[in-house]
Amino acid sequence: MRRIIIAAALAASLAACAGPKSDIGLIDEERIKANWPKFLNYQNQLTYDAQSIERSRDPARRKQQQRVALTQKYVQEQTELTNDVTDAARQVASDKHLTYVFTRQYVGYGGVDITPEIEKILQIVEKATPSP
Repeated sequence: MRRIIIAAALAASLAACAGPKSDIGLIDEERIKANWPKFLNYQNQLTYDAQSIERSRDPARRKQQQRVALTQKYVQEQTELTNDVTDAARQVASDKHLTYVFTRQYVGYGGVDITPEIEKILQIVEKATPSP
């Protein structure tokens, strides 16, 4: 029994020395949202449109129609953005032979960060972050 335990421990340590091989890719969603001009432009435009509706002197019924139209536009744009990121993630996952891709915000540890490759496909240039 002792030999089996020693052999198992040895095998585990050798596997650890070989380096981690993960089939999980991670995307830093917050980084994508903070640096992707397409996302930022959509968000800014939607905010402006919502504020314009609320500031207008249109009757309540007209404002409600505009809110519904804006909600539909928001859903359409979110779908487009999600599809863009999903397509890029699918391409990177295929290139790196990854089985799963998750957002970093929901994974405690492990996985391979594929955010830089996603940014490259989406033509995102990371903004310089101030040093602490």
